Amino acid sequence: MKFERISVIVLDSVGIGALPDAPAFGDEGSHTLGHICEQVPNMKLPNLAALGLGNIAPLATIPEATNPQACYGKMAEVSVGKDTMTGHWELMGLKVEVPFQVYPNGFPPELIEKFEALTGRKVIGNKPSSGTEILDEYGEEQLRTGAWIVYTSGDSVLQIAAHEEVIPLEELYRACEIARELTLNDPYVVGRIIARPYIGDPGAYKRTPNRHDYALVPFGETVLDQLKNEGYDVISVGKINDIFTGQGINESFPTKSNLDGIETTIKQLMRSFKGLLFVNLVDFDSLYGHRRDPKGYAACLEEFDRYVPELMQQIGDKDLLIITADHGNDPTAPGTDHTREYVPILIYNPVLAKASISIGTRDTFADLAATIADNFMVNQPKTGESFLELLKMND
Repeated sequence: MKFERISVIVLDSVGIGALPDAPAFGDEGSHTLGHICEQVPNMKLPNLAALGLGNIAPLATIPEATNPQACYGKMAEVSVGKDTMTGHWELMGLKVEVPFQVYPNGFPPELIEKFEALTGRKVIGNKPSSGTEILDEYGEEQLRTGAWIVYTSGDSVLQIAAHEEVIPLEELYRACEIARELTLNDPYVVGRIIARPYIGDPGAYKRTPNRHDYALVPFGETVLDQLKNEGYDVISVGKINDIFTGQGINESFPTKSNLDGIETTIKQLMRSFKGLLFVNLVDFDSLYGHRRDPKGYAACLEEFDRYVPELMQQIGDKDLLIITADHGNDPTAPGTDHTREYVPILIYNPVLAKASISIGTRDTFADLAATIADNFMVNQPKTGESFLELLKMND
């Protein structure tokens, strides 16, 4: 084993340029980071730039580092989707070859009827929409009638929005559990059920931090399972536990925001553990990518950048800090869906920082899983090739 602790931080949706197959997904020319730089030319990410973010691809406001402090590169997605579950599962070694079902015209009437009968409330909405638009459109009706607001997106998701002063949280969560049971198998398989509680008055609705995801169980073992089975610590921060339905995870720390996630990550890094810390920071995606808000996205990136030095301070000689993403969500693209993109990867260790290198363009996100498995000497995933030897070149 080379490193005792590996910390992986997923900047949810921070893609770095369209994949060759992006046209098949309707995402030709997408570039989350590149287009944010163009739309927000005053965005400054000095700490990520110092690590080598600008060395991965040309970015208008992020210069190349002469001596990057991190090894750097980008990874391609080979699974058939561009959703959160597919991206995270591939990062941990599972290649998704059968796409999750999507519902571009809303969910079938017979499914909605079953859900209504089991929950005792009617459904309104039932169409693709952004989380803010659906509340503006149906929030007042929910206040008046107590009906569920059900909606979907380009992802395989069934989202249920409920005003916390109209429908208690526990009832919302129970409804999500019912929806999860109804959509576990054919013909209605859905990747995730998401509880979307909110508060406020018409015209001023605001989501609360009480979101909860109910995902499908991974169809095979991931490197998380391998680590846990071999007695290593596997600690999750943010929605990681939901994405993997708790499989392969020892401890989970849900978070309410990116800042909460960053602070929780720093606290965990101050602990003594041996194994993997796996973090998702979702605000980039949920608050700014889907809402097509380049300025908000840029401010969110700048917030994370300010904490990079503090994160780095917690990384010792036997640690790795890896910053990456799970898909793109170009805020300048049409629609509100994710975009099919490469994801950046930055790999920091204070010893490696003395002679950092490019690890090139990796063929699959699963190269990360293979590297983690290689480091901790557990079974390799079926997909992916370790880049650990490239890091050893800098010993």
